[in-house]
Amino acid sequence: MSSTVYDFSATSIEGQPIEMSTYRDKVLLIVNTASQCGYTPQYKGLQELQDKYASKEFAVLGFPCNQFGQQEPGSAQDIQSFCETRYGVSFPLFQKVDVNGASAHPLFKYLEKAAPGILGTEAIEWNFTKFLVDGSGKVVKRYGSNTDPKDIAKDIEALLG
Repeated sequence: MSSTVYDFSATSIEGQPIEMSTYRDKVLLIVNTASQCGYTPQYKGLQELQDKYASKEFAVLGFPCNQFGQQEPGSAQDIQSFCETRYGVSFPLFQKVDVNGASAHPLFKYLEKAAPGILGTEAIEWNFTKFLVDGSGKVVKRYGSNTDPKDIAKDIEALLG
């Protein structure tokens, strides 16, 4: 089994392969996102975290997902345009992925095992589940969909030192 998030790669929203090791030494907040979800306004809070901490080796990584209520039906271009226009998102977005089941992206399979949810369940329950990763690539904590991004700031600051 992989030991850090750096062992994985993903495809950027623009279609470029990205090694997660690109983010080595950064604190990361990895989030499965959706454009038509009740939690979609969290994009604003995620961008605020990105803006506040980017200069301190921090990044939000957004992974659109259509597995929950088909709330991310658009193309990569649709998703990128929506996020930039509606919420001013400048943090990295990736191609749409599955986060649960046999077709789940390997990064999310790893995240789920490294930080199980309530009662030890590994499956992600809904959009905007967040995983905080330290600068060595280890998963530190999992936050549910209803956790407001601003409520994660103290945990981010603790990792940033």
